[in-house]
Amino acid sequence: MNQEKFISDKVKDAMEALYGASAANLPLQIQATRKEFEGDVTAVMFPYSKVSKKSPEMTGEQVGQYLLDNTPEIESFNVVKGFLNIKLSQDFWKGVFKEIVEDQRFGYLPSTGKTIMVEFSSPNTNKPLHLGHIRNNLLGWSVSRLLEDNGNKVLKVNLVNDRGIHICKSMMAWKMCGEGVTPQSSGKKGDHLVGDFYVKFNDLYKEEVNRLVAQGISKEEAEKSAPIMKETQKMLVQWEQGDPEVVELWKMMNGWVYEGFDRTYKNLGISFDKTYYESQTYLSGKSLVEEGLAKGVFERREDGSVWCDLTADGLDSKLLLRSDGTSVYMTQDLGTAKQRFEESNLDEHVYVVGNEQNYHFQVLKLVLKKLGFDWSDNIYHLSYGMVELPEGKMKSREGTVVDADDLIERMYNTAKETSLELGKLSGMTLEEQDELFRILSLGALKYFIIKVDPKKTMLFDPKESIDFNGNTGPFIQYTHARIKSILRKAAESGYELGIDDKAQLNPKEIEIVKLMNQYPQRLAEAGKIYSPAVIANYAYELSKEFNQYYHDVSILKEENSSLRSMRLVLVSKIAELLTKAMNILGIVLPERM
Repeated sequence: MNQEKFISDKVKDAMEALYGASAANLPLQIQATRKEFEGDVTAVMFPYSKVSKKSPEMTGEQVGQYLLDNTPEIESFNVVKGFLNIKLSQDFWKGVFKEIVEDQRFGYLPSTGKTIMVEFSSPNTNKPLHLGHIRNNLLGWSVSRLLEDNGNKVLKVNLVNDRGIHICKSMMAWKMCGEGVTPQSSGKKGDHLVGDFYVKFNDLYKEEVNRLVAQGISKEEAEKSAPIMKETQKMLVQWEQGDPEVVELWKMMNGWVYEGFDRTYKNLGISFDKTYYESQTYLSGKSLVEEGLAKGVFERREDGSVWCDLTADGLDSKLLLRSDGTSVYMTQDLGTAKQRFEESNLDEHVYVVGNEQNYHFQVLKLVLKKLGFDWSDNIYHLSYGMVELPEGKMKSREGTVVDADDLIERMYNTAKETSLELGKLSGMTLEEQDELFRILSLGALKYFIIKVDPKKTMLFDPKESIDFNGNTGPFIQYTHARIKSILRKAAESGYELGIDDKAQLNPKEIEIVKLMNQYPQRLAEAGKIYSPAVIANYAYELSKEFNQYYHDVSILKEENSSLRSMRLVLVSKIAELLTKAMNILGIVLPERM
């Protein structure tokens, strides 16, 4: 039961009874009572003084008294400067508690009938996944879960950028100085090996540019005419023309990368309903460009390149095909969007992509609109901030990124070290300890990243993320394990769980029921703004409330059986709600720690 909706209906009844039907139709402002005032729900009385012909304070007094006289669920009221603060009764909150307990679908919103596609990850096959990719993957996964719990059918998809000049750079460096090395011969994970050659290309390219500059050529001209870059551009054209040797090298090196990606995704607990490959979708984008040319939406310039002029819309001209006929990111994004909306009958498409691509998606939507696709209005770019480290930003070309695999291993070791220091492993086998370290490390990593509003740039600190006492994943995981320990001991003692009329909720328990009752509203709010951070911080808030309750109130040692049974139900529902909330974040809550 939503207390604000309940009070809203009762206040409308009071307004009609006191001041007539017209008063009941006025817009009503209902909100949770601020903490510094006594009450649960506050109704703003200022708009009603015109119909009541009295001051807002007097109007509040009259409405409050009417509610007190006619609504058993209202215990008391007070008026502060035109704000009517209403305190709900013990019976009301006990009724809410029973509803939460009995509602098997509490924590899930009704079906919307909508199908939403969420694209995330979208890696390039020229380097391994890094910390920035981790934020993308974890955010994409949790947004998908969030939208599912909001009642939508969600399709999680990945678009692998497996073609283009950046891929050819790794291929060229391997061809020039790889000497036939493979993941098997080197003992390196495939995506790491290919990433090494991407960095190697950059080193070779810099050497050539510097050599040309030393010969008196301008830096700009040297960057264009460097032999290694010209050969790489030629390789891209050969790939698009289907040159057998180039295509074979491309297949081999991409195969190494896919195997590496799959291992990283598995370690992160990430999966997709479908994976698209740019190599298979860019041609549909080229066809769409041809359609745009025929319609006069695009223009072909003298050098053969194709552009869309967006200057009248306050943007610039956008390249869609290069003069040599090769495509750009925008080309394939146009074709892929059309393909997905038609194939899956989408109601909405969410792209989880960093904020450096804001302009790209602004252009994508506009170009699709000009091509006549009204569903372009249902494209949403979930623009997230970058992940930074204490030492600054990461740079792939210079090999200064924080590798995803290395970070996952580092988090595991940190979780192990912290757990051993705290002595939380009593009675566990080595296998159980290993699984606990894995669960804690992923919980710490995921929570630390997801608890930050997606739009904000974040600073990542592995040591801080594993803290068992702060706003962290392990703190919530430990809270859940503590509740499960209580319930196991209750079962061993033969204690029953139940709610009867004899048991009364104390003020602390009412506060917890209030907080639990807010979950559907928080879930809807999070879904509306695509922010699982709302759910992460709710889980922390609920965990804090439980731990304070556990400190202040006796549960297992309570001698009154009715109270003990009710309190066991209460803590068991807290555990269930924490599980639902953390499931959205992809975080496992252990049974014991």
